[in-house]
Amino acid sequence: MTASLLAFIPVALLLTLIPGADTALVTRNALALGLQGARWTILGILTGCLIHATASALGLSAILATSARAYETVKLVGAAYLVWIGIQTIRNAKSGADGHSSTPGLRPSAPNDGEHPFMQGFLTNILNPKVALFYLTFLPQFIDPSGSVLAQSLLFAVAHSVMGILWLALYAYVLARLSIFFARAGVRRWLERVTGAVLIGLGVRLAFERR
Repeated sequence: MTASLLAFIPVALLLTLIPGADTALVTRNALALGLQGARWTILGILTGCLIHATASALGLSAILATSARAYETVKLVGAAYLVWIGIQTIRNAKSGADGHSSTPGLRPSAPNDGEHPFMQGFLTNILNPKVALFYLTFLPQFIDPSGSVLAQSLLFAVAHSVMGILWLALYAYVLARLSIFFARAGVRRWLERVTGAVLIGLGVRLAFERR
């Protein structure tokens, strides 16, 4: 178990550092809501990861791997959700309806689309079938079949989630601290538009991406 975990950590860390939808969403909410909103987003992402890992360990994620219809349905819903968040981000940036606090990280309100950042992080993660397939195909390579598959899967998932939450928390903290500079330099709304465009692009890519 120790040897498997030591082999798993560097590979999982590398995958954690690769930016994707989670990073884009944390960027969006760190700019729009400050540190508190980013933290809620990260917690939602973590919850989604743990559910995916548990489903994988129980064999439920195999449905996505074997059923083309199930995979396509979840993929298209997740893609549409990313595009919707991206559009909302661009609209809010254009309208200037952000109400960002002058003190970074202290804005407690939810985004203007009315959805709590926790749910944004959770839905973005749980509606991404590639996360489910990641746990279904990646984790078994490090699992000892002679031990408890469920316990090992959850252990690896927790390790991966801890790395993810530490990285995203550090990233969000730095971004929230820089938000005052962004506001003074008049570039924060531009960055929000770029982040919205990235989310739309990720949604479109997910929609047309094959397994």
